[in-house]
Amino acid sequence: MELVSERLIQASQEETWQALNDAEILRVSIPGCTELVRNSDTQFAAKVTLKVGPIKANFAGKVDLTDIDAPNGYTLVGEGSGGIAGFAKGRAIVKLEAAGPTQTRLIYDVKADVGGKLAQLGARLIESTSKKLADQFFQRFDEAVSHPVSAEAK
Repeated sequence: MELVSERLIQASQEETWQALNDAEILRVSIPGCTELVRNSDTQFAAKVTLKVGPIKANFAGKVDLTDIDAPNGYTLVGEGSGGIAGFAKGRAIVKLEAAGPTQTRLIYDVKADVGGKLAQLGARLIESTSKKLADQFFQRFDEAVSHPVSAEAK
């Protein structure tokens, strides 16, 4: 499966870059994410619960950041296992471009594979679910970046 798109984020390129490297912002932005831990400067570990069609699974996985070009982008390489539900692995190239002083164009190109019971659901369901999850992620991410919660409000 391949998913290519772009989003306009209501924050500067530097703020967007910082948010893309902030475990807490990513955790609240990723649909179904129950845990996201930064293991190093270039690796995260995650636990995510997702429902794809009739299958609900708890995934555990890791994401490595490569080709880092701060604050212009990076490549994410990840894999996760959902037990008997199957697995997912993929690569996402993320590029950031300033679209003004308070806006950033985020361009992404994702290539992913699924296996196990998930693969049996069919490409159309996997693709539509992936697009829905991407939309949810970017809506939450944009909200978290453009309306950060102050330290006093936490």
